[in-house]
Amino acid sequence: MRTVFTGAQLFDGSGSAPARADVVVEEGRIVDVGTALDGDHSIDVTGKTLLPGLFDCHVHVALTGIDLWRHLQSPFSYRFFQAVQNLRRTIGTGITTVRDAGGADLGIKQAVEDGLVDGPRMQISITMICQTGGHGDGWLPSGFGFKLFPVHPGSPDNVVDGPDEMRQKVRELVRYGADVIKVATSGGVMSPRDEPHHAHLRPDELEVLVAEANAAGRFVMSHAQANEGIKNAVRAGIRSIEHGIYLDDEAIEMMLERGTFLVPTLMAPTGVVRAAEAGVDLPPAILEKARNVIDEHRSSVTRAIQAGVKVAMGTDSGVTPHGENLDELQLMADCGMAPDKVLAATTSVAAELMGLGDELGTIETGKRADLVVLDGDPFDLKTLAHRIEAVYKDGELVHEAATA
Repeated sequence: MRTVFTGAQLFDGSGSAPARADVVVEEGRIVDVGTALDGDHSIDVTGKTLLPGLFDCHVHVALTGIDLWRHLQSPFSYRFFQAVQNLRRTIGTGITTVRDAGGADLGIKQAVEDGLVDGPRMQISITMICQTGGHGDGWLPSGFGFKLFPVHPGSPDNVVDGPDEMRQKVRELVRYGADVIKVATSGGVMSPRDEPHHAHLRPDELEVLVAEANAAGRFVMSHAQANEGIKNAVRAGIRSIEHGIYLDDEAIEMMLERGTFLVPTLMAPTGVVRAAEAGVDLPPAILEKARNVIDEHRSSVTRAIQAGVKVAMGTDSGVTPHGENLDELQLMADCGMAPDKVLAATTSVAAELMGLGDELGTIETGKRADLVVLDGDPFDLKTLAHRIEAVYKDGELVHEAATA
């Protein structure tokens, strides 16, 4: 059956200005884009905007908030049932593809692929490789340990020291089903004994990581907040910098030269502060770190955008509530990114980052039919999330806004 979406204003993600067009879908693929097209079944979207399916390149679907005490009191398997709800909330925002930056295992991904659970298609990293005492170690001053991404039969321990352990861990993650390898090349906000401005792991460890990932056909993403940690990641050939809080001009120039992507996650540190204000009991040191990085983060992202670094949208959802992902769009615009470039970062650029540009990210003949029906102006980013009327994934309706 050929389904034709008629009368839409089309933002196709290619860089072209929105224009009137019909879109024909057959067997989950876009088979024609143009005017006065017909099909076996017609969906009238006159006066609406059609967008490509949106991307979020940094989520944690198996993480629901940062209340550590609540996590400690929850049964182990509870997080998997929460993930079902988180996936549904995510696809309901028009996000049809995500890159999970830790927490989701192969079972969650397969449940979506097999249709047991509604949600976006996924690339998974399973866990985040870190050094002893690094961001993700899980050690606590009490002498006990707690990992936001716990070790279990679908997720190995994540701490490595030295090139040999790094080589083994990358191979182990590939065995567990990782589509992308994630590593922490700096400290972070949510860990007790490291600092966001400290670089972690040495160049020889990172070189082995990238070599092993490349051998397995995997990209590498780096939690990288420290300036030197960012530079070490770029030198090693890591594909994307996640967060990028402390970027100097040299780091930005290196990213431009290497074609390294930036995934800003501007929501993340402000989300930590909001959680504390809402009553989540966070250690004072973590809250102080979150507050201290917000302004520097925005300044770094602003300068990267001005310089022309390739930016892909990511949120760190899980740290912040799932379903609020599109709040990131206005934050990117506030850093000087034009609205059409923000939407490109959330569609075509994100698809390029994830190696999916041949299949997704734009509305073009031959690509998978991920479509978002939007009421009103696509460049009104602040209200965009509240105007999504329908979401299609591979040509199938997966979300429809409730009508009064």
